[in-house]
Amino acid sequence: MADTAHSCHSCHTSCHAAATPAETTAEATGKKVLIVYAHQSPHSFNAAAKDAAVEVLTALQGYTVEVSDLYAMNFKATATAEDINGEVHNPDNFQYANETKLAWEEEKLSADITVEHKKLKEADLVIFQFPMYWFTVPAIMKGWIDRVLTLGFAYTPEKRYSQGIFKDKRAMLSFTTGSLESMFSDHGINGDMNVTLWPIQNGILHYCGFQVLAPQIFWAPSRFACDIRDTMLVTWRSRLKGLLAEVPLSFTPSDSFDGETGFQLKPEIKKIQANKQFGLTVGTHIGKPLPPNNQTHRYADYFG
Repeated sequence: MADTAHSCHSCHTSCHAAATPAETTAEATGKKVLIVYAHQSPHSFNAAAKDAAVEVLTALQGYTVEVSDLYAMNFKATATAEDINGEVHNPDNFQYANETKLAWEEEKLSADITVEHKKLKEADLVIFQFPMYWFTVPAIMKGWIDRVLTLGFAYTPEKRYSQGIFKDKRAMLSFTTGSLESMFSDHGINGDMNVTLWPIQNGILHYCGFQVLAPQIFWAPSRFACDIRDTMLVTWRSRLKGLLAEVPLSFTPSDSFDGETGFQLKPEIKKIQANKQFGLTVGTHIGKPLPPNNQTHRYADYFG
C-alpha cells in the first residue's frame, strides 16, 4: 500500500515560520534527537513533518537534532557480507546477525553502519518519519533497521524488551497513510491500526528496549486540501513541544514471562488477568478482547 501523500509547496512553507522570542522556551537540556527519515521528495508532506520536528525541537526546546535522510544518503538497504570490513568468520554458512555482532566487537563494521551507531548511541529520542508502504516502513528504512540495530549493539537474548539495551531511550513512529482513518479501524477494510503497528512497535522498538511513545499518524493527507494538511502540521508542532514528557505506551514487562516454560506468561500474571475485560496488549491478549488503542493511544488533538 504505497503512500503518495504530498503537501503543496505553500502548505510546506506556511507551517515553517520562524519562532518568535516570545515562543522560545529554550529548555537547553542537552537532549539529543535522531530523526530517521525516508522520503524521496523535499516537497512531500513527510518532509514538512520532518522539518517541523527539526524546527520545534531545536528552536523551541533547545534540543540537538540530527537527521538521517536515508534517500539523500543513498543508504544501503540490503544486509549482506559487504557490511563487514575484511573476512567473515564463516563464509560457507554466512549468518548475518552473528557475523555483524563479531564485526561490531572487532570494530570491523562498514562506515555507514558505524556512523549510525554513533548517532543512535547519543540520542535520547529517535523519531522514524516515513510514508507507510504496504502496512509497514519503506524498504530503505527497513534496511536501516536490519543493518543498524546490530546484535550486541542494539539487543542480545539477555537484553531485550523491558530489559533492553535502549531502555533509557525513547522512540516513536511518525508517518502518513494512503488510506483514511476509518479504513484502519477495527471495523475497517484494512483492519485495526493497533494490530498493524504491533510488529514494528513491539517487535522492533520495544524489543530493543526503547520506551515507545504513541505514534503520530497523519491520516491520508494526500486526500485533503492544503489548509487541512496545514492543520495536521500545526497539531504535530504542538505535540512536539511536550514530546519527551509524554507517558510511553504500555507493554508487558519481561519479568511477567517464565523462561523455563518457553517465555509464557507466569501463572500468577494469568491469575491477576483472569477477571479483566481486556488482554494485556495487542500481542499478549490471552484470548481476550484487545485493549483499546493499546498501540496508538489516541490523542484528543489527533486530526480526525
